Order: sequence, then structure tokens, then C-alpha cells
Amino acid sequence: MKTLLHRHRELCERAVDPLEIAAGLEAHGVTDRTAARFRHRDVFSLAEELYARVPRDGEPHAQDEPARGPRVRTDWVLLTLLPGALGVAAVTGLRLTHGQARPLVALAGLLAVGLAVRAALRHGPLATRPGPVPGQTTSGTRAWTLWLLSYALLGDGLLDAVVSGGPDALPTGAPDGAWPVATAPALALALACAPAAWCAHLLTAGARRRLAGSRGLEDFTSAVRPLLLAVVALYLCALTGLLALCAAALDEDPAYPQTLTLGTLLLLARLLTVHHHRHAPALVLGAAGAALVACPALVLAGRLPGCAFLALPAQPLVDTWGAAAAPALACGTAALTLLVHALRTLTRASAHASTGAPE
Repeated sequence: MKTLLHRHRELCERAVDPLEIAAGLEAHGVTDRTAARFRHRDVFSLAEELYARVPRDGEPHAQDEPARGPRVRTDWVLLTLLPGALGVAAVTGLRLTHGQARPLVALAGLLAVGLAVRAALRHGPLATRPGPVPGQTTSGTRAWTLWLLSYALLGDGLLDAVVSGGPDALPTGAPDGAWPVATAPALALALACAPAAWCAHLLTAGARRRLAGSRGLEDFTSAVRPLLLAVVALYLCALTGLLALCAAALDEDPAYPQTLTLGTLLLLARLLTVHHHRHAPALVLGAAGAALVACPALVLAGRLPGCAFLALPAQPLVDTWGAAAAPALACGTAALTLLVHALRTLTRASAHASTGAPE
């Protein structure tokens, strides 16, 4: 016990209650089986003894007050609204321009929205926190995320064109062109940066309140699991409303299955990344992106002499369910995988222990 106390002395001296020590021990890989070696029934019981053993002076601790959730700050609120505002401006510019000016407007709009999203992800609830983050997966995650968003904008039109024997021309940015661009889903996802940030804020604030009021790790997990599911459901409702609004305003197909599954996938990936779990989002985003790369590639490869078998199962899937089936299936499976993983990792006390970083 003295060795364990010496190893985690800084954690024990800084903690304001036993549950904070339990969260720290859990983050360092201490399990109930480890606690049993020290003759304790679980990690929380072990944390209570460590908390009692650490000597403290009579001065009040700077954090000896009820834990408060992260504050709502004007800067991150405005930054999360910026991608949607620039997206609206870009779509308006596309609708008002024609000819050679349209590709330039599209490129400028994509660049502006991309920079705004990057700024929104660096501040507020969607920003990664300081702390140990295993794995060098940032570049891969960004690349696959960009590919998935690009597919939401152009993928269905490309797959339809490939299946029908094309594509015969490059996209023009017009929804009624030979290779139509799905601007409504892309605009809805840009506008959804704001509800995504609020949902992440609600999860963090709610988890910290439950962390302060829980009497054990299992108690905390039972309280946070429905909170996580409620946050995901709230985001889905917000994205559905934005998608319906954008589709009605632009007179386009709302593309509910593929857009809602992609939005859920990106939200869960970001929540896991924010709470220091980058490896699983990188793998799952990569798998979904690879599946969407393979779908049109296999159909094109099936045109080669004697290679018709390569178009299976992509060709029958598109013929039966349409081009929307591929992204809906790939992103839906990936989102479900990340949701199961999040219910195991984001419901741990160690995922929500305060780092002291400003929010």
C-alpha cells in the first residue's frame, strides 16, 4: 500500500474526494482485480483508503467546493456558428453564379468552411484536452474525415454515374448536372457544428456533476450511460431538423440515411477524441472511408475483361437500394461500432476527470 501511495502521491494530494483518486487510478490501469490484491473489493474502496492516508494541512483546498461544469464562452459559441454561416454564403454564391466563376466560388467556399471548422474544433467543447493521448492517428483521422465529407458532397452522384456507365463529365456544382452535387447534406453538416458543440458541452457538464455526486465507479457509469445516449439522440434530432430545412430551402433530396449516419459517426469520433481515445475513431473512420473508396472502384474494375466478379457486391447493392445504400451502410455500421465503444469508454470516471484546462 505504501508503494502504491508513493507512486500516486501527487494524484492523492491533489484530489478533493476519493472518487477523483478512483478516476485517476482507473486511467492508470488499476482495476478491481488490482484492488483485490490490496484486500479491497473495488477501485473505489482502494481510493478511499489512499485518500484517508494522505496527510493534509488545515488550509482549505482551492477546489473544496462543488464541482462546476465548463463555462459557456462567447468565443466558442460564435466559432461553432461560423461554419454554417460560411456554408450558407458558399451555397448562395453557387446558386447565383454560372460558367467559369462557379468552380472558383465552390473552391473558395470549401476553403472558408474548412478553415472555420478547424477553428471550431480548436476551441470549446470540441477541442482536444491536454493530457496523455496514445497513438499517432491525427493525420489519418483528418484525411478520412475529409474523404467522408467529400463523399457526402459528391459521392452519390459519382456512384450513380459509375453504375450507369459514366462519369462522362466533371461535377459542375449544379444539383441537376450529369454529376449532381448534394449541397443540402453538406450544408446541414456545416450548420450542425453548433449543436455538436452544445451536445459535447452537455455531456461534459453532466458527467462532471455526476462525478461529484457519485459514490462509486459503477454508480457513475450507470448515471452517465443514459446521458451519453441522450446527447447522441439530441444531436440526431437537431441534424434531422437542419437537414429537412436545408433540403426544403434548396429543393433537394434530404438524403436522410447517409447524412444522419455520417453525422452520428463524426460526432462520436470527435467525442472520443476529445476524451483522449483517438485509436478507435481512427480505425473506424478509416474502415468506413475505405469501404466508400472500394464501392465505385470495384464497379469500375468490373468493366475490365473477365473481371465482372469484382463489381460484386457493390453493383447489386446499388441496383437494389440505390447509391445511398453504400454510405448509409458503411457509416451506419461504423457509427454503431463507435457507439458501443463510447458506452464502454466515455462512461468511465477517468474520461471526465478535470484536467484544469480552460474550456
